[in-house]
Amino acid sequence: MEEKKWNFSKAFWVANTVELLERAAYYGVFIAMTLYLSRILGFNDVEAAWIAGPFGALLYFLPTFSGAYADKIGFRKALMLAFLLLTIGYAGMGILPAIFENNGLVTYGEKTIFNGLESSWYKFLIIPILLIVVVGGSFIKSVITGTVSKETTTSNRARGFSIFYAMVNIGAFSGKLIVKPLRMSLGDEGLFILNFFAAGMTLLALVTVFLFYKSANRAGEGKSINEIWAALGKVFTNSRLITLILIITGFWMVQSQLYATMPKYVLRMAGEDAAPSWYANVNPLVVFTTVAFITELLRRRTALFSMTIGMFIMPVSALAMASGNMLGESTILGFHPVSFMMIVGIVFQGLAEAFISPRFLEYFSLQAPKGEEGLYLGFSHLHSFISHLVGFGLSGYLLSKYCPDPRFLTDTEKLTAYDHAHYIWFVFVGVALVSAISLIVYGYVTKKIDAKKEIVSSEA
Repeated sequence: MEEKKWNFSKAFWVANTVELLERAAYYGVFIAMTLYLSRILGFNDVEAAWIAGPFGALLYFLPTFSGAYADKIGFRKALMLAFLLLTIGYAGMGILPAIFENNGLVTYGEKTIFNGLESSWYKFLIIPILLIVVVGGSFIKSVITGTVSKETTTSNRARGFSIFYAMVNIGAFSGKLIVKPLRMSLGDEGLFILNFFAAGMTLLALVTVFLFYKSANRAGEGKSINEIWAALGKVFTNSRLITLILIITGFWMVQSQLYATMPKYVLRMAGEDAAPSWYANVNPLVVFTTVAFITELLRRRTALFSMTIGMFIMPVSALAMASGNMLGESTILGFHPVSFMMIVGIVFQGLAEAFISPRFLEYFSLQAPKGEEGLYLGFSHLHSFISHLVGFGLSGYLLSKYCPDPRFLTDTEKLTAYDHAHYIWFVFVGVALVSAISLIVYGYVTKKIDAKKEIVSSEA
């Protein structure tokens, strides 16, 4: 019986395969997103943050609605629509810089970039292109996790989500791996060539779904619009799930700094030879190598217990990231101290994620009624909507204050501009601590409430 718990349907494995391809596309693009917006399109730190932040935020907000719609039209149709939109969107991001030719171009040293808002309005075309990516990606969030939920049982669901999360991180690792070679060989031009790689991955996923995805479990398809809105109302008024989402948001605010703050921070502090995309790859590598073991080790413990362990690892992660700027200039194992301690911090972050994310998805999936898996699993991503919106916005202001763009500093300003750059990470230490303590309180309160319900039920 135990062996069968690792047996899954064809739809399960196809869904996880295309998830790997989609994650390779997304993370290859997203790790360089703020660099692309600043170095290719000419937005400053705050502007780039307020474009990249809502992009990531909407990608995690819309799954609640696209998930409900996917429940209606069927997961196969939803996946094909999603990958078609993603292919169009990523290709558009690659093509867009050609439209800018001779419009707002200026040169800083050996690098040609766009000169900011006053130079060319063409750069704002990135917004509708990103919206296409957002809509396509929102279906992926709900449908893949919804498929995992539908194609597993209560007994093997934790394992199913650990496999899903391993595939996510294989994809994330693969996508980030190519960023450094492209940037070093092609310079900033490599930042938009990445988008063609992403479009190729999502096109391959589209073909894979068309040829191989078929699920026998079609509960919930064909719902009316009124039924969808009723289900949405029910999930949005679930105070227990809303509270948990707000608490877990603290973890994702810190985790999102891998994309919001870390690339610019490392390049400005450790130099252009640093490899922030490779450092970020430590996260999926750690998750991939540990998530199945951690899930299996704690499978008899509650999801909240596992998540609490992960939440208390996060402040350690942010402290490690802060310490690099306080260790002087001497290299550590050949790395600049900022780079080395960033890697250490990311190792802790990956461990925290392995404890938290699969069990969080499992927790949500167990709350979902049959036929509403897409809706509930889409709703589970609401934490990342909040964390991207707040986390990226906060990052833009913190970078401008403590780690500003060196292109716009005088030689005198450069001497002291980065003395307190590590203060950025102290902010996120505080965020992580508050969230960890809040999760303990949440577990205590919900346990008391459940105990009271059991007493009332037994008396009745």
